[in-house]
Amino acid sequence: MALSLTLFSLKRRSIAVRLATSALLASSAILLIAAWILTTLYRENTERAFDSRLLVYANNLATDLVAPSDPESRSFTLSDPRFDLPLSGWYWQIGRPDAKPRDLRTSRSLVGVPLKPAGRPDSTAGVGQIRQGYGRAQDERALRIIERDVDLGEEGRYTVRVAGPADEIENDVGRFRFSLVVTFGLLGLSLALTTLLQIRFGLAPLAKLRHALGAIRRGESDRIGGEYPRDIAPLTGEVNLLIETNREILERARTQVGNLAHALKTPLSIIVNEVGSSEAPDDIAAKIREQAAIMRDQVNYHLDRARAAALAGTLGTSTEVEPALAALVRTFGKIYRDKDIAYEVSVPPGLRFRGERQDFEEMVGNLVDNASKWAEGRVSIRAEAVDQDAYPHLLVAVEDDGPGLSPDDRKAVIGRGRRLDETKPGSGLGLSIVADLATLYRGRFRLEEAGLGGLRAVIEVPGDAPASSSHA
Repeated sequence: MALSLTLFSLKRRSIAVRLATSALLASSAILLIAAWILTTLYRENTERAFDSRLLVYANNLATDLVAPSDPESRSFTLSDPRFDLPLSGWYWQIGRPDAKPRDLRTSRSLVGVPLKPAGRPDSTAGVGQIRQGYGRAQDERALRIIERDVDLGEEGRYTVRVAGPADEIENDVGRFRFSLVVTFGLLGLSLALTTLLQIRFGLAPLAKLRHALGAIRRGESDRIGGEYPRDIAPLTGEVNLLIETNREILERARTQVGNLAHALKTPLSIIVNEVGSSEAPDDIAAKIREQAAIMRDQVNYHLDRARAAALAGTLGTSTEVEPALAALVRTFGKIYRDKDIAYEVSVPPGLRFRGERQDFEEMVGNLVDNASKWAEGRVSIRAEAVDQDAYPHLLVAVEDDGPGLSPDDRKAVIGRGRRLDETKPGSGLGLSIVADLATLYRGRFRLEEAGLGGLRAVIEVPGDAPASSSHA
């Protein structure tokens, strides 16, 4: 279960993280297995070497045992003084397999308790066969024991048993294990650093491709350029072809929208002109002109929406916010010069809108126009970059110090053609156009209470932060 969760979480990670994690897991598994194998082999070799030392002592005792002399007067000596030191951990013992403790010949170091067999007694074991194993001394110290049988003919069969402290083996293996951990740790660290360098070098073309796509998205470039490895070069070619095809489709859509606009506007103009020059009653002529004006507004609205839908999110299209807002403020400052409105603009340099300038000016222009109509003397325009779903978005807020709207009126005023005050000029399509354009750009539009006391209109659309700013 834990492994499946780990694999599932890795699927959602970046390629670099997945490669690094998989390499770390594989290297760790290999190093652990290698460490276990080497430690096991070293333990076996250490035990074999220790048994060889004990066997030398056992053979020396066996030599003294087979020497022709009276069994009671035989002397057994070993040059190692540790066999004379009580409870030193180095012991030897000679006696018949069924001998009682008082009949055993033992080293001076073995005080009181005889050595237990190295393994299970085996009556079928041949003379001279070597047996080894682990046991315990009378002080509960672990011992490595080796024994062999010696046949003295008429005197019978004797067992020579020699033991040494097993902690010497454990200490030797422990030192080896520590050295192995240090060595493999350094090796693992070297492998990790090498793997990271390989991943960084191997994935550098993908990072370059990502930056190239980001430049296209920000409008800084119109295609992917540069040299790429053979594995990625076909992908860059396909992406460039996709961008060119997308531009061609959008250009055809734009042409069709323009043709449709001319095809509809011309008959409407003719109808209005004919009504004005005909002898139709004034009320009928006025009604026709009114309906023709409504049709023109509706045609313009839907044509603008169709054009925006065709262009929204076009790759390689972006608009710098600061000069666009400056142009809007100059325009509306002239239009509403009689109201002497103070426009306050706050926008960081380099902030960009990912879309057509005409669409940006239409969205913000409608908001500034609406705020200017109702403002008493101040209109605030603030633009900034915000993070949304790990991607930068552009937030534009337009506030005025007018009477504002109630929450219910804020919902109603966004409806197409809805005007809450017929004394103000306009078709009632401005805010609905803003809402539709924001939706086409996968953004949001909302109305709130302004800090200046009036209405605050906010749009959030795709954008790019200035190069000097960073996002958490």
